[in-house]
Amino acid sequence: MGDSSGSVSIDMEALSPRGQEHLVETTYGPVCVAVCGDPDKPALITYPDLALNYMFCFQGLLFCPEASSLLLHNFCIYHISPLGHELGAPVISVDAPLLSADDLADQIIEVLNYFGLGAVMCMGVTAGAYILTLFAMKYRQRVLGLILVSPLCQAPSWSEWLCNKVMSNLLYYYGMCGVVKELLLKRYFSKEVRGNAQVPESDIVQECRRLLCERQSTNIWRFLEAINGRVDLSEGLRKLQCRTLIFIGESSCYHSEAVHMTTKLDRRYGALVEVQGSGSLVTEEQPQAMVIPMEYFLMGYGLYRPTQSISPRSPLSPTRISPELFSPENMGLKLKPIKTRLSL
Repeated sequence: MGDSSGSVSIDMEALSPRGQEHLVETTYGPVCVAVCGDPDKPALITYPDLALNYMFCFQGLLFCPEASSLLLHNFCIYHISPLGHELGAPVISVDAPLLSADDLADQIIEVLNYFGLGAVMCMGVTAGAYILTLFAMKYRQRVLGLILVSPLCQAPSWSEWLCNKVMSNLLYYYGMCGVVKELLLKRYFSKEVRGNAQVPESDIVQECRRLLCERQSTNIWRFLEAINGRVDLSEGLRKLQCRTLIFIGESSCYHSEAVHMTTKLDRRYGALVEVQGSGSLVTEEQPQAMVIPMEYFLMGYGLYRPTQSISPRSPLSPTRISPELFSPENMGLKLKPIKTRLSL
């Protein structure tokens, strides 16, 4: 609010990546939503990957100065947590029915209605990206655009299904044991940050390992069961007419999945950004690589106008980005598949 001297103070708590949490009652059970920013601004909803909460899944991105100014100053962010994934979540009752991916997508519309939101921008990571894509297909009028990180769009392959089943059984009978943690860390991160016998784990992996120890294993099991039972969305992607920006880490185990999804989207509305030196969790490993593509993606909505052509703090430069990204077509209504590489 302004004071008598004409100066302006900023509510830093409202802009903090950790927002005010609301427990929203839905048909499918209570869901925790953390709200960050000014509710009068356009809405951006986020959905994290399996076993993660918004603070870890999007913390690196929102603590990046350029991304913070781009997102927190232009959106009110609504971080949706999968059932029982929020900090301090209680164990979901064994009597509660298992939810499907369809149920989780339908739960989002109830969250939007609770906050009185219209059409929203969506950002999701891997399993969360699948839920938001399914939501966009079911409720097209409520989605402005999709920003997807290492997304899933096909039914699980036999190898993924088997790996998930092993994790599911271990979670159910033994909790968050060492094997499950290693499988999840491999899912999230590249080899470079996971370390080896000669190189220690990076701080981000150590922090994630600590976070996983605090998770309620049966709650994670429920989300995993929903994702492992997902259906193939490929055929419906062509009809998805909201613009879609896809980020994929070069070392991600879902690299082929993201490429497949790009080929199934209408070429006028989809763009692929490949980030070198990153696993699936680009938001934590290489958040700076997301800034410039998001700047130009959002310019087409009139939501952000950069004051200079390239952010001086970003590791990307014009010579490292496909010229297609700078075309008027891609800054407006049409996006072509492109690749962007970021060197470590």
